[in-house]
Amino acid sequence: MAHKLRVGILFGGRSAEHEVSLQSAQNIISAVDPHKYEIVPIGITKEGQWRMGLPPGAFSKGAALEAIRDRGREVLPAASPQRGAQLVPVPGSGAKGSLGRLDVIFPVLHGTFGEDGTMQGLLELAGIPYVGAGVLGSAVGMDKEVMKRLFRERGLPIVPYLVVHRPDFEAAPRRSFQTIEKNFRYPVFVKPANLGSSVGISKARNRKELITAVETAAAYDRKVLVERAIRGREIECAVLGNDNPSASVPGEIVPAGEFYDYTAKYLEDTARLIVPAPLRSAQVKQVQRLAVAAFQATECSGMARVDFFLAKGSGKIYLNELNTIPGFTSISMYPKMWEASGLSYSRLIDRLIELALERHREKARTRYSLQR
Repeated sequence: MAHKLRVGILFGGRSAEHEVSLQSAQNIISAVDPHKYEIVPIGITKEGQWRMGLPPGAFSKGAALEAIRDRGREVLPAASPQRGAQLVPVPGSGAKGSLGRLDVIFPVLHGTFGEDGTMQGLLELAGIPYVGAGVLGSAVGMDKEVMKRLFRERGLPIVPYLVVHRPDFEAAPRRSFQTIEKNFRYPVFVKPANLGSSVGISKARNRKELITAVETAAAYDRKVLVERAIRGREIECAVLGNDNPSASVPGEIVPAGEFYDYTAKYLEDTARLIVPAPLRSAQVKQVQRLAVAAFQATECSGMARVDFFLAKGSGKIYLNELNTIPGFTSISMYPKMWEASGLSYSRLIDRLIELALERHREKARTRYSLQR
């Protein structure tokens, strides 16, 4: 019998997107092939504790991920490659000895302390292969402003924007509003620079709404992004690969409200998701080309979902942002776009794990000492 890969599914975390992570993790666990993989659910609480599994057999009998997160054994990765990619019990937790080697970790963590390079750095120190972008790609993918700078450096089309820093806003709010109004006509979109799932994003049509929007975004991040609102369609494209990434067929989001916000994404399920997107052949090719270019500009690897605006009237395509750990919920576009491209959900998981191991092998070839 072939060796089963032991895959840690890392979910939860210290993020405003904690609940979304649980939905994504459940879908991935349901989709993996049990003949190929031994799944090890690892929940991170909102306070940052790592908890692994439940008593033997409990998970297979349908124990909720919330129970694993809240009542599992408290563990930590051994932050040393010599320990062989292991989780170890936290002292005083009652568990003893190694809890077993992990062949690969699938981080299903959205937002801060999971998608921003911090978790990836910990896994690098521990020598554990992991799915998705590395430290640099993850950090850039989380910071929308730095991401846009890299897009602009590569000559990729982006929406005009400016940045408001929380300390400057708090010290001189009127000056911040005057700067925004000098550069943009209403409406504008206001968002935290370092968050996803549309958390903290608002559309402002006047000064009163702008004040509320900046205050809301500044509660989630010290850096706030203000962008010119684009009237048009919301297009997405999935990218998969390491050195030679490929793009899926694009999809389209048709929000029920003014934009695809957190409520529409995860609570009410009111938006229409169209896959493939009704685009001309030339537009499909342009979206796919730009998606791969964005992936490469941000030093990404493994996977990403790239979001676009297709402007009404001009037909111009703008890059909005790139997400290094896209959602894997039942309504998430990333797996839907690959299914429409001929790659099933379970095969997509296989491919992501293969890419993680491939990238880990490649990094292992790097010399970290002057000694031969």
